[in-house]
Amino acid sequence: MKTLVLGATPNPQRYAFAAANKLVKHGHEIVNVGIKQGEVAGAPILNGTPAMEEEVDTVTLYVGPKNQEPYYDWLINEVKPRRIIFNPGTENAELSMLAHKAGIETETGCTLVMLSSGHY
Repeated sequence: MKTLVLGATPNPQRYAFAAANKLVKHGHEIVNVGIKQGEVAGAPILNGTPAMEEEVDTVTLYVGPKNQEPYYDWLINEVKPRRIIFNPGTENAELSMLAHKAGIETETGCTLVMLSSGHY
């Protein structure tokens, strides 16, 4: 199963960059989606709301709440992950509520910490 990194960026100073690389290092397949061009951890950054050809287990968010709304329908009705991880600064009660209504688990936490501690 794959992890979708929403807010992916080729900027090595950003947490999304670190998370994508750490996910791959820990053996997870990733799909990068963001507004930037380029690639991270060997996977291209897809723009917009691309069709998902494979099942996505987890979405890890690196997009602030103000910029999440355009992704709501796509995440809930097309990506349909098992869970969404709200990393620090991405917490969003509205998206969390929509996810729960659709049977999607949500977690508030840090993907980097979860991977380091074996709780991913």
